[in-house]
Amino acid sequence: MTSRYERQEKIGEGTYGVVYKARDTSTAATVALKRIRLDSEEEGVPCTAIREISLLKELRHENIVKLLDVCHSEHRLTIVFEYLDLDLKKYLDRENGNLDAATIQHFMRDLLRGVAFCHQRSVLHRDLKPQNLLISREKELKLGDFGLGRSFAIPVRKFTNEVVTLWYRPPDVLLGSMQYGPPVDVWSVGCIFSEMATGTPLFAGKNDADQLMRIFRFLGTPNNRVWPSMNQYPNSNNMLSQPEFLQNFEPEWSHVLGSVPGYEKLGRAGVDLLEKLLRYEPSERITAADALNHPYFSLQF
Repeated sequence: MTSRYERQEKIGEGTYGVVYKARDTSTAATVALKRIRLDSEEEGVPCTAIREISLLKELRHENIVKLLDVCHSEHRLTIVFEYLDLDLKKYLDRENGNLDAATIQHFMRDLLRGVAFCHQRSVLHRDLKPQNLLISREKELKLGDFGLGRSFAIPVRKFTNEVVTLWYRPPDVLLGSMQYGPPVDVWSVGCIFSEMATGTPLFAGKNDADQLMRIFRFLGTPNNRVWPSMNQYPNSNNMLSQPEFLQNFEPEWSHVLGSVPGYEKLGRAGVDLLEKLLRYEPSERITAADALNHPYFSLQF
């Protein structure tokens, strides 16, 4: 029951609900409570949602925030997680965006381990961004805040807090792809990798079109050779026929080490990994499991 948990303070508000710091009165442990508001016109929580959330309890890995408990009533779902007081966004801000090469590699390995574990178990995160990656006092990075609203059939109100997520969204999804799979998470991992190196988001778009344009400028204007499926998405014709998308941008990869401050911390191997994470064609993006075996992780910093 939720009476077991004493709320202490609000620590965040996301698309689907409010997160509180709380105390577990039975263990005295500090926990995080995520309260999800359910639409009043719906009849509570579907049984399938409860079952699927319960499966997340079994998703035990050192690089995934532990789900400890689930409490539900007619109008509210409360999910109890282990408490970590720092996320990667706050960590980057605290360090003024200046992580050293060894820390970037360490966090990247943790991130990929967590993502690979999820993908091996057919779980997608779908909302990877620095705010959803939590850092323990031992400097372990853990995946948090799984996109429950989209992963599970929970009737929830949508709030307008999607702009940050936009920055980590792959080009296929920007063009309306509904085929969510592991490559969606892999693209986000690439964006986060770059952000750890430079201290700033790689593609800080203002809307879908601006986001796609920033990607084109950095990766080069795609063609059917590098992105065979580019014309097969719901919004491909409408968006790609706009004049601004008909410009021909040269890819920056050939001189990226010298042109992007911070990438020197990745070395040539790190930039090669980044290129494999940020491929236009979803099926050509490296998998999280294969990325862990990339030569970048053999570098000694």
